[in-house]
Amino acid sequence: MGKLDGKVALVTGGAHGMGAFEARILAAEGATVVVADMLDDEGAEVASSIGGMYAHLDVSSESDWSRVVDEVTAAHGHVDILVNNAGVVGFTPVATTELSEWNRVIGINLTGVFLGIRAVSATMKEAGGGVIVNISSTAGMMGYSNLSAYVASKWGVRGLTKAAALDLGRDNIRVVSVHPGGIRTPMTAGMEDNGMYDAQPIPRIGEPDEVAKLVLYLVADATYSTGTEFVIDGGATVGQVLTV
Repeated sequence: MGKLDGKVALVTGGAHGMGAFEARILAAEGATVVVADMLDDEGAEVASSIGGMYAHLDVSSESDWSRVVDEVTAAHGHVDILVNNAGVVGFTPVATTELSEWNRVIGINLTGVFLGIRAVSATMKEAGGGVIVNISSTAGMMGYSNLSAYVASKWGVRGLTKAAALDLGRDNIRVVSVHPGGIRTPMTAGMEDNGMYDAQPIPRIGEPDEVAKLVLYLVADATYSTGTEFVIDGGATVGQVLTV
């Protein structure tokens, strides 16, 4: 018997990276998992490998969210778990960031999370409750140079999580945020061995399965936690280990 038997989970950005690991670990614990992404071939492959369902989803599209939630509820009756994992990054200084780039990052990373929360809240309430996990970043805890849009979006996810937890708590819907540091995914390709993690208390890049295990804990066991942050960064936001 799995911890999530009978539950229906929707994971955005589930075609690769952290999302694929999150989808797999939830399925391994008995959940029926809907893998949502715009990478149709890769997403469908992940869904097939875990006995789940694939849905094409542009998280910045209001109509896409409405369609996908309708499809999931038609197929499975309800949504119990939402992992708002989809995200993008853009490396430009604030002074030269184009408005189109700002809107792209905010639209996916922040507006997409808002639309997801709003889209599943009714079906979760009807089902008697649920859990929403919003994947933010350590960029939602501190600033980074050349990442103004990304940092703004991830701080926004952190604040949105708190507001949504207050709005939805009495409906038995928990909302939490996860703040990964450097994790070995396609987004961080080439950054694994450049020494940038050497001064962390845990001096290495994180692995996507470590994030997935935290997500599983939050949806299955952290039943008295809502509106708060869970940081998984090897201690990077604590400070640096100085050598003398």
